Amino acid sequence: MFLSLFIIVVEIVLITALNYAMKSSHISIDVLYCLPIIQAASAKSLLAKRRTDSALPYLLGFVVAFAWSFSEYLVAPEDISMTALALNVFTRGITFAILGRVVSRLWHEREYGQKDFLTDLANRPNWIEKLEQEQLRSERSRQPYSLLYIDIDRFKKLNDTLGHKVGDAALNQVADILTRGSRKTNSIARIGGDEFAVLAPETGAQECAILMQRINDLAIQTFEECGWDISLSIGHITYIGQGKTVTELLHEADSNMYHVKKSKQ
Repeated sequence: MFLSLFIIVVEIVLITALNYAMKSSHISIDVLYCLPIIQAASAKSLLAKRRTDSALPYLLGFVVAFAWSFSEYLVAPEDISMTALALNVFTRGITFAILGRVVSRLWHEREYGQKDFLTDLANRPNWIEKLEQEQLRSERSRQPYSLLYIDIDRFKKLNDTLGHKVGDAALNQVADILTRGSRKTNSIARIGGDEFAVLAPETGAQECAILMQRINDLAIQTFEECGWDISLSIGHITYIGQGKTVTELLHEADSNMYHVKKSKQ
């Protein structure tokens, strides 16, 4: 983040210096002042995740507006009054702030419209779309695919006892466990609350069992290292083609997961 801000500041300084040096030639590069605004807005939107109301676009907008207006003032101080300078800074600052705000929202929606804000995994609609595509592929190839439906045991107790910050950390750890335990071709999603899903293309029942065991082993090790009294319940289903709807597949995998959860009680 600090490197990005440093680069943005350097951009503003360079543009201001060039603009000042070229004023006498009547060559205008004023439009380049938009570049650091766009860069800052997009970078902040990607890093902020939930914090969509960041003040950075507003702050940087007025910094750029001041640099632009002051460079004009230095070229011809006798022609620009302090009132005109202040008005230029204000109007340009407002314009740049609005530009930064709009760009920040656009980048945020582009990046996180299909992702879960907290874990950076796919969200439910995005994952279901991938499942539907896999069903079509499986229908043609007659190769199986497997689904894992995962729930965190005793997550509510962890959240209530140690706080939401620890709860969020646990969700991120589960996301990391599923990512490390899966192949790169697998699609992983947080589909709601403390529930996750994994789509494993071209994966039969035997391979699915190996995948579940690997994930469980990683979970046991990770939760023990963190000192958390939680575990994973994993339901699964292996299927070929489009004989069942997405809703039916998820319901069956969900039911299998609850059977596993009940067996632990």
